[in-house]
Amino acid sequence: MMTLQRRAGVALWRQIAETLESDIKEQIFPPGRKLPTEAELAERFAVNRHTVRRGIAFLEQEGLLRVEQGRGTFVQERMVDYKLGKRTRFSENIEKQSRIPSGELVRALVLSADATVAKNLQIRKGASVVLIENVGKVDGRPISVAAHHFPARRFPDIIEIYKRSGSITKALVHYGIDDYTRKETRITARLPTANESRLLELPRSQPVLVSENINVDPEGRIIEFGWTRMAAERAQLVVQP
Repeated sequence: MMTLQRRAGVALWRQIAETLESDIKEQIFPPGRKLPTEAELAERFAVNRHTVRRGIAFLEQEGLLRVEQGRGTFVQERMVDYKLGKRTRFSENIEKQSRIPSGELVRALVLSADATVAKNLQIRKGASVVLIENVGKVDGRPISVAAHHFPARRFPDIIEIYKRSGSITKALVHYGIDDYTRKETRITARLPTANESRLLELPRSQPVLVSENINVDPEGRIIEFGWTRMAAERAQLVVQP
């Protein structure tokens, strides 16, 4: 238990905020860590929960904490600047910020192109396409869910190649595509679906940024249509020419 001293002009809730801010800076509570409950903090500081709540609210306004309804209070992670440009590569984007990228395969299958996928890949509706969906992580925390669609006729074995390499870029090299560029990106925002909320470990009340993209090979032929759903509280999209 820590007994706060009443100091002239410094409210108890402000002292709590200062102490927690110091704990965060000293990595006692690192980014992403869940704080003790209000009851536990009230016991620590020997105050009532209302006083603790005011201190937390102040740090939330300052951007140091985030409060997730039904889950608790967490230390805010450092925002990722995710750059969208002519060449957009997940791992390169993250590594340039001195952070650790990783991924997890959600599903990989062959299916029939619906109207949207067919239009963006410029193939007929119902044609076979390969879907590879994965979760992108930064420092072990999920940040995005990406769905990649490829025409199955041109990339028949890309699922197995991707599973071996763990990289879309490396899988495309197998087909002689050493480079590919972004032709178009469309960005919107919405609330996550139940599945997206689960994969991103994100409350249904927190928005996701959705970017639809079309990639082409050096000859300008469309090779991929996909969309990425990114936790808005963990990343900002930086559009580059």
